[in-house]
Amino acid sequence: SQVKEVSFAAATQGEWRFLQESIGISAMHMQLLHNNKVIMFDRTDFGESNISLPHGRCRRDPHDQALKRDCTAHSVLYDIGSNSFRPLMVQTDTWCSSGAVLHDGTLIQTGGYNDGDRVVRRFHPCNDDYCDWIEFPNALSRRRWYASNQILTDGRIVIVGGRGQFNYEFYTQPPNSVNPKPTNPFNLDFLRETMDRSENNLYPFLYLLPDGNLFIFANTRSIIFDYHKRKVVREFPPIPGGFSRNYPSTGSSVLLPINDNGPNPIEAEVMVCGGAHPKAFNYAMRKVFMRASSTCGRLKVTDKNPSWKMETMPLARVMGDMLLLPDGDVIIINGASSGAAGFELARNPVTRPVIYQPNAMENNRFWIMETAKRPRMYHSCAVLLLDGRVLIGGSNPHALYNFTAAEFPTELSLEAFYPPYLAARHDHIRPRIVGMDEAIVYQKKFSVTFKVENFRNVRKASVRIIAPSFTTHSFAMNQRMVVLKKVKVVRVGPSTFRIIAVGPSTPELAPKGYYMLFVVHAQIPSEGMWMNVGSLASHCEYQMHQWNCSSIRLK
Repeated sequence: SQVKEVSFAAATQGEWRFLQESIGISAMHMQLLHNNKVIMFDRTDFGESNISLPHGRCRRDPHDQALKRDCTAHSVLYDIGSNSFRPLMVQTDTWCSSGAVLHDGTLIQTGGYNDGDRVVRRFHPCNDDYCDWIEFPNALSRRRWYASNQILTDGRIVIVGGRGQFNYEFYTQPPNSVNPKPTNPFNLDFLRETMDRSENNLYPFLYLLPDGNLFIFANTRSIIFDYHKRKVVREFPPIPGGFSRNYPSTGSSVLLPINDNGPNPIEAEVMVCGGAHPKAFNYAMRKVFMRASSTCGRLKVTDKNPSWKMETMPLARVMGDMLLLPDGDVIIINGASSGAAGFELARNPVTRPVIYQPNAMENNRFWIMETAKRPRMYHSCAVLLLDGRVLIGGSNPHALYNFTAAEFPTELSLEAFYPPYLAARHDHIRPRIVGMDEAIVYQKKFSVTFKVENFRNVRKASVRIIAPSFTTHSFAMNQRMVVLKKVKVVRVGPSTFRIIAVGPSTPELAPKGYYMLFVVHAQIPSEGMWMNVGSLASHCEYQMHQWNCSSIRLK
């Protein structure tokens, strides 16, 4: 009976499992890579970490504010499959920086603090233990500290804002033998207009919309911005409620799943949750911790006359992380219920995640999940993994590493949250991908073959792709889900089915690059598979415990 109780709880409230007691650093930033490794880093001027650099290496930096000579690492590469990690060498300060992944899977990481605020760092995934950070000083035109990044359809990355920066610039990947050069910045008065006495407009929420324009949200206001013509084409009503939503009154946001099989033109809807009173930061500096926001707002930005549709979360939350799950739901995880983002500025950790179901009946969309064992406060983060788990790390609300004399000690551990769809009681309806096209071409048909023990019906099967996020400070940059057009589902063998689907309609829906592909059946997702959008197609089959791929043509 105890096993049944555990199974029932996991199927309704999810489950927590510890992965590592210590990875040596506090994971302030995370990016899942297409070789199933997660790169993580904090900042160089926290002092000594708990993991040494390999081969006796040391970092010498006369500009560092904690240590001029530091033989410890401030970045690690975590291998999901083996649950192991190795240290990486980052030279300049990455504190409160941003990033995006290029179409070939290379992570471009931008800015930071002090000597790192104009640095571009490049990490290309490899299958051995030799790849590491490559840094390019003075590759940005302005200091980018608390900026946001978005990959664009032409392969460029737009970098928006940062502390004291009311502008944006583009990063263009040069040939491998050429160092990147800074490009001219462009003014964005909207960022100046949304700054108040506590700022409350840093790490603006930034999304590429289906029409090719950018959605930018800062503090309480939002716009559609045409970056080609460098002009604001639309401003929306402020989000109601009187709460600020960006750093340091840090809320979170997602672009809800885009349906490429729905109405034309394609709809886009943004959701913003949590945050804090505009003066929460100032009050917290005086040890008065104001209650966080408990509201979420949804804005269908493609409507003719959109307005915010407000809902109330069961738990107030500041510094929460919002992630899209493969079943189309949204998880809200980490954070506190009072105070603001910053060193020692929050209290009352929120240890229970909430899952939000966007398509459920109103007033029946929020579901409270299982309680975490450890608080995840300022400088914590979360990313979705290929197997459907949510990886959580970090939490260091201190100016330096502090493991003992603090209410919320520096957290070096990693853990995973298993959403309810991973519970064993769903195994009989869980699809398992056994064959697929390794790459997807825009507007071209492709196939995915899957097995499922108890197939319900064709209407309950779908294919969707999710871009892996660069997560830091409660914002999962570049995260997006596209539900692809389904042509048909056919039975091809015992408990075996093939979905014929169509690649994304346009690069604006899904810019070129690596995505996690999931089959969802009866609201239960498969384990994901990596595929590349915009490349030549090949077909893969799972044989003898390995994937074998060959080029194909689909008619």
